[in-house]
Amino acid sequence: MKLWVLVFINALAVALSLSFVNFYFQGKIIDSVITFSVSLFTSYLVFYYLIERFVYSKIKLIYKLIHNLKLGKDLKDALGEYVSADPINDVEQEVKDWARDKKTEIDQLKEQEKFRREFLANISHELKTPLFAIQGYIEALQEGDIEDPELSKRFLEKASNNVERLASFIKDLDAISKLESGEIPVSYNEFDLVELIQEVIDSLELKANKYHISIHFKEKYKGPTRVYADREKIRQVLVNLLSNSFKYGKNPGNTYIRTFELHDQILVEITDDGIGIEEKYLPRLFERFYRTDKSRSRDIGGSGLGLAIVKHIIEAHEQTITVRSTENIGSTFGFTLSRA
Repeated sequence: MKLWVLVFINALAVALSLSFVNFYFQGKIIDSVITFSVSLFTSYLVFYYLIERFVYSKIKLIYKLIHNLKLGKDLKDALGEYVSADPINDVEQEVKDWARDKKTEIDQLKEQEKFRREFLANISHELKTPLFAIQGYIEALQEGDIEDPELSKRFLEKASNNVERLASFIKDLDAISKLESGEIPVSYNEFDLVELIQEVIDSLELKANKYHISIHFKEKYKGPTRVYADREKIRQVLVNLLSNSFKYGKNPGNTYIRTFELHDQILVEITDDGIGIEEKYLPRLFERFYRTDKSRSRDIGGSGLGLAIVKHIIEAHEQTITVRSTENIGSTFGFTLSRA
């Protein structure tokens, strides 16, 4: 409501009250009209001055500060900037918007704090487990009580495996940190997606055999499918998703790779027939270190960063990745790439 409207309503109320009182006691219309006119004029001037001087100017200052500080200006700049035409209503809306924004910020900070605690706990666990194992094997060998060469060799092999696990974890952690900070640029080039998929299948053949998984890539994909992306990063995406399907697939089981032509994109889907994932876990599946079955995941191995890396690579290409899953039936991960 405008200031003059507010003042006029108050002045009108006072003028009407006085004119009715005058007419009640005097009974003369002309006196009542004069009283009404004089009261309206006088009340308007007095109310306008008082409200403008002691109330309205303060509200305008508060609104001006809130509005300009929301825009990121410092206090000195804010004092001499924007003035609203209707600060009484605007200040209420600004305060509501600001309160809502601050509540959102506080909720985000709480969520980030929770994530930070989980992140530190997970890093501690992932580093502690292999380090303690390595330390135990080395101490056993240093004590010199093991006379069996075969046992010593097995201890060294186990220590070596834990070193590799530790190195892989640090490599993945470094990769996701660089992806999140944008230190690793996306090098776009045109290539044959079918050829890349076949290369990845060949490179993972031994790993698939270890888990007794059969990989199926249909015959219709013999022809080339040209896409525009970073070939090596998409290779890593395929390796991570296929490795994930091996770990959580049936034993023996199957993994299916399919591609679909969309309007200006190629959709790639990797499906397993494994244990599946409960629907409530799906929204958090691409978070760092998130595991739906932590005990089994650690028995199987892995850093817990594979799917997070996949998500960051696909999003760096400005594309999308999705997952759908049904318990005890299997899971399907799908991502899109730009057609060349």
